[in-house]
Amino acid sequence: MPEDTAPIDFSGLIREGDLVVCGQATAEPVTLTEALMAQAGELPAFRMMVGPIFSETFSAACAPNVSFQSYGVIGNARRLAKAGRLDVIPSSYSAFCSDFSARRHRADVVLVQLAESGGRLSASLSNDYVISAARGARLVIAEVNPDAPFTFGAEWPEDVPIHVRVVARRPPVELPSPPLDEVSRRIAAHAAGLIADGSTLQFGVGRIPDAILSSLSHVRNLGIHSGLINDAVVDLIERGAVTNAEKGIDAGITVTNQVIGTNRLYRFVHENTAVAVRPTSYTHGQGVLARINRLVAINSALQVGLDGSVNSETLNGVAIGAIGGQLDFVRGANASPGGRAIIALPATASDGTSRIVAHVETVTTPRADVDAIVTEWGIAELRGCGLAERARRMIAIAAPEHRDLLSEQLRGSAR
Repeated sequence: MPEDTAPIDFSGLIREGDLVVCGQATAEPVTLTEALMAQAGELPAFRMMVGPIFSETFSAACAPNVSFQSYGVIGNARRLAKAGRLDVIPSSYSAFCSDFSARRHRADVVLVQLAESGGRLSASLSNDYVISAARGARLVIAEVNPDAPFTFGAEWPEDVPIHVRVVARRPPVELPSPPLDEVSRRIAAHAAGLIADGSTLQFGVGRIPDAILSSLSHVRNLGIHSGLINDAVVDLIERGAVTNAEKGIDAGITVTNQVIGTNRLYRFVHENTAVAVRPTSYTHGQGVLARINRLVAINSALQVGLDGSVNSETLNGVAIGAIGGQLDFVRGANASPGGRAIIALPATASDGTSRIVAHVETVTTPRADVDAIVTEWGIAELRGCGLAERARRMIAIAAPEHRDLLSEQLRGSAR
């Protein structure tokens, strides 16, 4: 199929009420999404399904005839949420993806970024719900990006037709690692003590996961089985800390669902047989995770309650986060031989309020699944602890200026 180098015209392609699904995070096909948003005001009303947004494509001021949906509020999706334009589907990431496979979500139009090598196509930076969405879509438009890495495990299925191909006009979206600060380094110093030689790591995006990864150069024979990988993984591999030799499955292979970083990472994964970008059913599947040796899940939160309940979704009734893969990986790590489930967060929010609270407003990970909570003030080991002991341990890792109030709130709730 010939590729079109001219800007695509969406008139006649988008129909009234269509659900348009596009690649998420760094897999966003920006040439296509920018053109769609530029033309949106002249098109029939349609719905747009987005994931994490790290581009500048989707403005809160974009055409009012477009409504947005997502499984969470991550990155620049917060602009849409703040403007009241984002409808959040409260699903875990694995459930959200499987809903496309089961046709509970039905895409009409799919926009995808692909890489090409030797006539083969790859979904490149993400092996998520887009392929399942495309399988049942009326129209699949592919942006073939010469700067996108060809990744193994994410090959585009031959039975999923591509109806229109265009050439990308810019390289893939990049997400540089944020600079580390003193709080994240202190958190990392505590968390690193929970990660033994031979552990397999899962982690998310952000300053704290990056700080923890950067503190692990002394650990040996680490493995990676994660929802994403970033530039920090390249550092660990090049330093010899990651060998993937003791995972129990996928020996020698770094396994991920998404690749989120900079061009350095993209060049590293390009046609690299030691990296597999696998579908969510594999990266997040409980049966798979339970087979991994010493799986250490590293996730963050907005709040943690004195009973250990974790909130990663809302503050003051406003959605500013996501369920994501947290519960999948917490439960997977708990089922893994020698596994650990770490929730790491600063003890204090940017406005000075405590992130250790008497009661969370939304429960993302239930207290029954929680293992270890880490702040800059220490580690609260909660697995197997009663409620009174949990509260004591949680107060001990809260910021000192908030401990007395938390103790008073605990006594008040006991009356």
